[in-house]
Amino acid sequence: MRTDLPRRAAYEAVAAVHRDGAYANLVLPAILRDMRLYGRDAAFATELTYGALRHEGTLDLIVGAAAGREVARIDPPARDALRLGAYQLLHTRVPAHAAVSATVDLVRSVAPGATGFANAVLREIGTQDLDAWIAKVAPPYDKDPTAYLAVADSHPQWIVRAFNEALGSDLDETTRLLIEDNQRPPVHLCARPGRVDAVELADEVGGAPGAFSPYAVYLPGGAPGDLAAVVEGRAHVQDEGSQLVAAALVNASLDGPDARWLDLCAGPGGKAGLLGALAVERGAEVTAVEVAEHRARLVSQATRGLPVTVLHQDGREELPEPAYDRVLVDAPCTGLGSLRRRPESRWRRQPSDLPPLTRLQRELLGAAFRAVRPGGLVAYVTCSPHLVETHVTVTEAARRSGLPVDLVDARPFLPAGMPGLGAGPTVQLWPHRHGTDAMFLALLRRG
Repeated sequence: MRTDLPRRAAYEAVAAVHRDGAYANLVLPAILRDMRLYGRDAAFATELTYGALRHEGTLDLIVGAAAGREVARIDPPARDALRLGAYQLLHTRVPAHAAVSATVDLVRSVAPGATGFANAVLREIGTQDLDAWIAKVAPPYDKDPTAYLAVADSHPQWIVRAFNEALGSDLDETTRLLIEDNQRPPVHLCARPGRVDAVELADEVGGAPGAFSPYAVYLPGGAPGDLAAVVEGRAHVQDEGSQLVAAALVNASLDGPDARWLDLCAGPGGKAGLLGALAVERGAEVTAVEVAEHRARLVSQATRGLPVTVLHQDGREELPEPAYDRVLVDAPCTGLGSLRRRPESRWRRQPSDLPPLTRLQRELLGAAFRAVRPGGLVAYVTCSPHLVETHVTVTEAARRSGLPVDLVDARPFLPAGMPGLGAGPTVQLWPHRHGTDAMFLALLRRG
């Protein structure tokens, strides 16, 4: 029997993620194009792919319990197909008989010897709903709330602990964050200042103006890269939180000259594009530094026609002309703040990733302190709420720099009335509070 194409597309994407280390947001569009899937079929394949990857850890526990063996002992093709089948049974409105039948057909095509096994496992999974399975495979909440939430909301335990710590050990709010992390996020556009107004852009693309950033537009769906405004350079795809932290650096009060700005980790170019557009309005110029050659090319493409000079070098190296007025450090990080956009990343990241990343973050922030002029501003930004990557990195980098730097309260430079910004001086944005990625912002002034 011929496997239906949307499920086959989802299987190929999930298999590529596990087999090749691919990223779903990159590999799936190509698969959909190759299979000529559009509209509802493409949406269904996308839902299956992203859903199965987001919930992988919990699905594996359930598949393992239903199979009577650990999922590591199931051959990879059958394992990936069972994940997709379990997701349909437990997380979608697909009728159980259709989910089982279609998944068995899929297994027959990718792992023929496992057809009977898959049928038995899926029928066992279909005997209980998701809540019942969670009660079966998760430890009791009252005995180990972190372990329970990790299973119930499909996040590794170490990430749940990190989120809970960043939220002041508020388990209720941590739960809200985990739930939001599992929702499919909207696409955000940035209307480039001076090239298009956000309201005009929203009307043009059938979207809605953002809640906080004056440049943000929320898209209902579709392929943003095909929009005329994006192709023509009047807008680019960028999470609203990224827009807010970049704009905060530009909005922050500054004494003295204000003509030379620096983006120290510029790839792939979203923030450099916004800074460049704002620089036109302010009579400033931007230097954008990127260590990876292919990402430096992306920055050049993203800033074409703007007063942006791209340097292909390590941001930790001495720059040709230091003494910048404003410096942005959007440091490489674990990306824990954008897990909803990268479904496989929560299962790939490990606590062992933190030491080399935080060392790099400290070194880049130290380089920023050296590159900014006395009285100038540095914005340290990271798409992770992990305290080691935020507060600890800022404190340690300032201490080790040997330069006089002071934190500036960042809250006044975000939109007036924006809720949930905390006590300052730093700002942590959250998906469940603000609808943005979990961006962290610290503003520092060199003495």
